[in-house]
Amino acid sequence: MTQKIEFLFDVGSPTAYLAWSQLPAIAERTGAQLELKPILLGGVFKATGNAPPGAVPAKGMYMMRDLARYASRYQVPLTMNPHFPVNTITPMRVITAALGTEQEQHMVDVMFNAMWKAPCKLSEVDEMTRVLTEAGLDAEDWLARASDETVKEQLKANTEAAVKRGVFGAPTMFVGNEMFFGQDRLDFVEDALKGSK
Repeated sequence: MTQKIEFLFDVGSPTAYLAWSQLPAIAERTGAQLELKPILLGGVFKATGNAPPGAVPAKGMYMMRDLARYASRYQVPLTMNPHFPVNTITPMRVITAALGTEQEQHMVDVMFNAMWKAPCKLSEVDEMTRVLTEAGLDAEDWLARASDETVKEQLKANTEAAVKRGVFGAPTMFVGNEMFFGQDRLDFVEDALKGSK
């Protein structure tokens, strides 16, 4: 039976972006299936009483340095989004609409890159349209899919289910019933897939 990495994420999280930069390679090395679970981080914070690291100034400053360390280690570009925090409901709905399609992973790449590689304000329809079009995607079609009530309900259900499983932030990964929070826990994710303790 193929093992699975469940990746619960919101593109508004820079640490989720860093995790995403590594997870496909971990899945390939271990023969695991990467299952994407888009969630709304704001909804998780509200339900759990959690808050973003930047809400504590000293923690926010430390996190900025730590993000730069990990971006360097992973050899991936990371540019802090000048519009942060960005309302990510539309990009997360677009990603939800893409689940199970051939564009699934490409769409996640596109949205993460537009947040943390060539950052823009994805809460604006014009920016979303530009980003999707430049990625070779039919912006009108994808934005229409994102507006579908089924997609909206799926994203909401994903978020509620995540909270019920004990999720309090993003990125969160599950291997079976074992939960791993944070992009700095990817080595434990890989160990779990390899059967290490």
